[in-house]
Amino acid sequence: MKERLGGAPSRHAAGILAPAPANGAKTPPVILGVDPSLRGTGFGIIVPGKPFPTTLAHGTVNCPAAWERSRCLLKISETLRTVIAEHHPTVGVIEGIFFVQNLKTALIMGEARGAAMAVLAEAGLDIYEIATRKVKQAIVGYGTAQKSAVAKMVQRMLDLPKPPAPDAADALALALTHARENSRYNLTPLKKI
Repeated sequence: MKERLGGAPSRHAAGILAPAPANGAKTPPVILGVDPSLRGTGFGIIVPGKPFPTTLAHGTVNCPAAWERSRCLLKISETLRTVIAEHHPTVGVIEGIFFVQNLKTALIMGEARGAAMAVLAEAGLDIYEIATRKVKQAIVGYGTAQKSAVAKMVQRMLDLPKPPAPDAADALALALTHARENSRYNLTPLKKI
C-alpha cells in the first residue's frame, strides 16, 4: 500500500497504460511492378507511405534487336532475380494481357510475360494482374493516356527528380495502382494469378 501511495504505479495500471508492442504494427508491403516486353521490360519497386510512397528501385531491362529471343528472356529472368534478391518485395504486379492483332507479337509478349511471372512465382510472391487501361485510369485519369503522361504523373506521385524511362514508369504505375486499390475497400477485388 505504501508503494502505491508513494507514487509507484500499480501493476495493473502499468499494463493498461503501457504502449502497444511495436511487433503488432503492420508493415507495409514492398510492391514490385513489372511491365513485360521482349526488348524493354520495365520494373519498379515501391513501399506505400505518406506523403509519398518510397521508390526503392526502377529501371528497364533492355535487349538489343540483334539478340535472339532466348537470350532476351534469360536477361529478363536474371535481372528480375537480382532485383528481387536485393529489395525483397512481398507482392508482384504484372501488366494484364491486352488484345493484339498480330499473332506473332502476342506470342513474343507472352514469352516475356511468362519469363517474368516464373521469376516472381519462384520467389514466392503473391502475383496480381492489372489491365493497362485500369492503370492509366488510376494514374492519369484517362484510360488511353500516352506513356509520357503516365511518366509525368508517376514522377509527381513518387516525388522523383525527373520522369522515369517509359517502361519503368509503366511498372511503377502498376505498383502504385496496386497500392491504391489494395488500400481501400473494392467491390471488384484485384485479380490474383
